[in-house]
Amino acid sequence: MALFAVIARRAPVGISADEFSQRLALGFDYTKDLLDKGVMKHRWIMVGASAGLNIYDCESHEHLMSVLYDSPVSQHLEFDVYPLIDPAAFDPMKAVRNREAAES
Repeated sequence: MALFAVIARRAPVGISADEFSQRLALGFDYTKDLLDKGVMKHRWIMVGASAGLNIYDCESHEHLMSVLYDSPVSQHLEFDVYPLIDPAAFDPMKAVRNREAAES
């Protein structure tokens, strides 16, 4: 499984504010279901930013895209997606060792 941080920002193009609010409510129900299923690990509202920060645990980036675009409000949101890794898995010297090994 892979972790992704996703910032979802409001981008209500082509619909009224009332219709967007209704779809947003459906979107909140959708994300609650994802939390219950374990697909979403965390969801946060970014106060003052008209955005949410969500952490997803997906099989692949294709799975993540499917989850995002299945939301009833997705066509009126902009997504910034950031793959995450566990800090213990990060080796800042690995690239240096690989380059040194290739040069020798």
